Amino acid sequence: MSEVVESPVPMPAKRRVAQLVMLAVAVLIVMGAYANVGMAMNGEVPSGMLTYGLGLGGLMLAAYLVLAKFAPWADPLILPLVTLINGLGCVMIFRLEPVMAGASSNSQIMWTALGVVMFSVTLVVLRDHRMLQRLTYTAGAVGLVLLAIPAVLPGSLSEVQGAKIWIRIGGFSIQPGEFAKLALVVFFAGYLVAKRDVLALAGRRLLFIDLPRARDLGPILVTWGLSLLVLVFEKDLGTSLLLFGTFIAMIYIATQRTSWVLIGVLLFVGGAFVAGQLFDHVGARFSAWLDPGSPIFYGNAPVCLEDPPGDPLCSKSYQIMQGLFGFGAGGILGTGLAQGHPELIPLSFSDFIFAATGEELGLTGLMALLMMYALLVERGLRTSIAARDPYSKLLSGGLSFILAWQVFIIVGGVTNLIPLTGLVTPFMSQGGSALLANWILIALLVRMSDSARKPPPQAIQNEGMTQVFQR
Repeated sequence: MSEVVESPVPMPAKRRVAQLVMLAVAVLIVMGAYANVGMAMNGEVPSGMLTYGLGLGGLMLAAYLVLAKFAPWADPLILPLVTLINGLGCVMIFRLEPVMAGASSNSQIMWTALGVVMFSVTLVVLRDHRMLQRLTYTAGAVGLVLLAIPAVLPGSLSEVQGAKIWIRIGGFSIQPGEFAKLALVVFFAGYLVAKRDVLALAGRRLLFIDLPRARDLGPILVTWGLSLLVLVFEKDLGTSLLLFGTFIAMIYIATQRTSWVLIGVLLFVGGAFVAGQLFDHVGARFSAWLDPGSPIFYGNAPVCLEDPPGDPLCSKSYQIMQGLFGFGAGGILGTGLAQGHPELIPLSFSDFIFAATGEELGLTGLMALLMMYALLVERGLRTSIAARDPYSKLLSGGLSFILAWQVFIIVGGVTNLIPLTGLVTPFMSQGGSALLANWILIALLVRMSDSARKPPPQAIQNEGMTQVFQR
């Protein structure tokens, strides 16, 4: 009887070279932007430019080598796109360093390095993403605990600018909600794969829509209630909207029922409206959105916007106005890197880095940046379509959506399309928690992309050396 030996199919050499060339181009673009900022600010190329370039290039080369070893068939565009976005974020933070309270561009580079380490560790440890399906309820419990910790901590350890979303001990701080979103997406994917047949059953028909059965509304009502608890007790509209929106998108992917999307939209809008009427901090966000140029009232006390006294709720409206002025000053082509005045925008290095970028790169630069995000999301969705099993489709679709949804929420907030939420721009804003979580997200997408794009293993029959393909 002949023995069959499986051997992996190697990735074509041309694809490896193309990916390496794209990484090199991304690093060169970042270095050109870094030199541009230094010339505009000080009239000379930054003294640490060579060190910065070698450091960034070395980091991404290490990430490429890990990817080539442990996920050789992964989509070749994902890592170069993330490198370019992350690198441009570091450049903008270097440019904004004079107005950054207690932070520096060096710390952002260190967080980027740690993010690449987490990316590499995830690829090395997680050889098969489907093992996460066995941890469905464990991931759900971990996600809930991470969400709840800031709410139960005293304000001195968890509250920053009105939102209780941090854990601060001494000089160390972390935002657990950034990691909770990953754990909850893993839980949503596993749960919906198991329950999708039940959730896809139709109940009564209303007009042209088949409504779900009343007994099947439990999961969406529980998730809705959780999002409202986050909104009310942690004053975190961003995470609330992010998690509930992601669940609605994933339940739609699982069931293909438009009725779930309509029910989810009605639930969230209704819940947000009621919360806005009952809680001042929620109502203030909507007041700032509807009319950012006029004073906001908290109870019977008006707040002056011309000279913000430091009240976190007051400053939200002031931020919106300054951000919109920055977009207007940038126009189509922008003022040029380090030639605008983004320092006039509060938190221009974190929540409003998109507005600061818009002032100096203009509408053209912002469209290019959004196109990079769109390509990154498109590659994730393509992975979802190509995945061979339902769990992989749901998990990659959910991770891709959460990235796209986060970009929409922050861009919509700073342009006043939707109420300001306090989320940060992925891979660009200053801070470590979001950056680490997003690099882990990319590692998960890369792992699933490798699994979806890998050809069937090649079987070599020892007797006669006849090659066959296992399907």
